[in-house]
Amino acid sequence: MSGDEDFLDVIENEVRADPRNLALREDFVTLLLQADPDRAAVALDELEAAGGEPSRMRVLRARLMAARLRGGTVVPPSEPSPSAPAPRSATPPRPTPAPAESDSDADPGDPAATQGLWDAERPSVTLADVAGLAEVKQHLDSTFLLPLRNPELAAAFGQKPGGSLLMYGPPGCGKTYIAKAIAGDLGAAFIHVTLADLLSKWLGDSEKAVQSVFLDARAASPCVIFFDEFDALGGRRSSGGGGSQATRMIVTQLLEELDGVASVNDGVYFLAATNRPWDIDPALRRPGRIDKTVLVLPPDAEARAGILRGALEGRPAAVDPLAVAAATDGFSGADVAHVAKVALQKSMAASMAKGEIVPVTTESVLQAAATVTPSTTTWFDQVAPVLEYGVDDGTFEQLRAYRVKKGLR
Repeated sequence: MSGDEDFLDVIENEVRADPRNLALREDFVTLLLQADPDRAAVALDELEAAGGEPSRMRVLRARLMAARLRGGTVVPPSEPSPSAPAPRSATPPRPTPAPAESDSDADPGDPAATQGLWDAERPSVTLADVAGLAEVKQHLDSTFLLPLRNPELAAAFGQKPGGSLLMYGPPGCGKTYIAKAIAGDLGAAFIHVTLADLLSKWLGDSEKAVQSVFLDARAASPCVIFFDEFDALGGRRSSGGGGSQATRMIVTQLLEELDGVASVNDGVYFLAATNRPWDIDPALRRPGRIDKTVLVLPPDAEARAGILRGALEGRPAAVDPLAVAAATDGFSGADVAHVAKVALQKSMAASMAKGEIVPVTTESVLQAAATVTPSTTTWFDQVAPVLEYGVDDGTFEQLRAYRVKKGLR
């Protein structure tokens, strides 16, 4: 038995000894994703059955798909993988639909054949609609948005319209909302890309899907491309195995598109979000590619109060949002929304029992908050050894300052 297997067995024994320790279970799943995806799938099912947070389950299952792609056997369409799920229908996945009969003579490798697959929306929100987060917005403005808002001045210094940005931080803190707000600030179209949109069991399909995203974004310019859970797609490339070769090809296609090898990316803004920036392939972080970062932290008191007001708007409630905000320091936006949901459910149950409306009160919201452990705690525990032992190229400068400010180790 190898040293790695010994270590995994030790962790598994600890999990068995403390089955309610969800953070330990999640760490165990993360370790298994790198060493044994099949075993990780079993541990992931057990974590979910033990009460794992739903949004974390979705992320981990996406990473499981990526791990299997890296480590599994990728086969051509004529020979489907026995471990791959059966297709829902004869229609191929969205990123690479089969051509219509009238297009049967078209070359499937022609980039033009992959255009028009992505719906670009026009967000109405802007950063002014984002409550609080003054430091995040100031950093975004100084490092990313200011040159984009002043194209004439930027052109005088040889800067072209476009750019790239990596947002990182704990889950549930509004990275997707901020990405839409950036698009709204720029008056740009917005294309939201998830792992499920790109992954395919067919060799070459994922690369074509990446290509189609950029083709459609150039056609809709100015346009923001937003890649969610970017570490699952742009993770570090490893050697060996057909699956890892497929992952290398996806990252290679991303590098080609970001570099504008085949086309100019003027007016195309690339945003990516991740909870695990240390897992992203270094080639993607090279200067000239995704070389700007911003830390999206748990919402401050003003933002938490704003989230609570939005969650209770139009409901029977008499709540002091500032009092609740003061009691929920460290909560993510998703945590605050969950607290409001729990308080609403309890008031609804009380109303049904009493036969009349029982409004949500400040006290009932505070009681609901007292039962919730901030989901950001696990993330800060995970990032601590990265900061202490990992290589830092400047990505974590904001995070280090925040930890000092909050008195975190």
